[in-house]
Amino acid sequence: MNAITKSASGQELRQQIRNGGFGGQTAGQAPDYLQGNVVILPKRYAGDFLLFCQNNPKPCPIIGLTSPGEFAIPGLGADLDIRTDIPQYRIHRNGLLAEERGSIEGLWSEDLVTFVLGCSFTFEEALMREGYPVRHIERGCNVPMYKTRLETLPGGVFNGPLVVTMRSYPEAQIPAIFDLSARYPHAHGTPVFWGDPEKIGIRDLNAPDYGDAVEVQAGEVPVFWACGVTPQAAIERAKPEICITHTPGCMLVTDIPSATPPAVDISLSHLMTGAAQRTH
Repeated sequence: MNAITKSASGQELRQQIRNGGFGGQTAGQAPDYLQGNVVILPKRYAGDFLLFCQNNPKPCPIIGLTSPGEFAIPGLGADLDIRTDIPQYRIHRNGLLAEERGSIEGLWSEDLVTFVLGCSFTFEEALMREGYPVRHIERGCNVPMYKTRLETLPGGVFNGPLVVTMRSYPEAQIPAIFDLSARYPHAHGTPVFWGDPEKIGIRDLNAPDYGDAVEVQAGEVPVFWACGVTPQAAIERAKPEICITHTPGCMLVTDIPSATPPAVDISLSHLMTGAAQRTH
């Protein structure tokens, strides 16, 4: 089993991951530090994927971006190594999941560009501090994630359904939860929907497309946030020859405080010419 103690910081958790001491989902780990979804693509797809993110900022808020071949992201962590510091990676080949592994050092090349996207795990500590329970953390499992019938806006070769995460609350609490999550636009921000899941194409809450099923208790309403696994659904359609992502729920945990959106240079010229990520 994975380590069950809660790491105090992103750096501490990344060190555990790098040393083989942690390999599970990161909800509730390193409280109050920004977590991120990861998409790593060959350079020739980077422009299209950047456009996809810009067209879909709710599921794909960019919090980190590298030039081709860079595996350090100093704006997110002084010692961060994108090749080793995620608990579990997914390797997609021609749009299909080919394997999962704990390190991608053996796959790394100077052609790869890394995108880090905000994650809703980031604001869960704030929810709990305000008295709104997060049941998948209480249960020690992964958040449920669902493909919807809502389509994203295309970006070059990338398009696909919006993926959402679900947490449930009494309807009277939803306005306050909406306002609280609005403070985190870099981590998907406000919910995109609440109520009858069939209205957005989710037929069975007990059968998530990713993650674990978590019960909706009596008197609660399911609340859905845009999810950074959305690109993995788009990758299925675009079919790049290789794409590396995090395994859903197994995030990159940074050294950035949750409430602080990092400034990222997302100019295409810097991305394609090899200039390092700049933070301001």
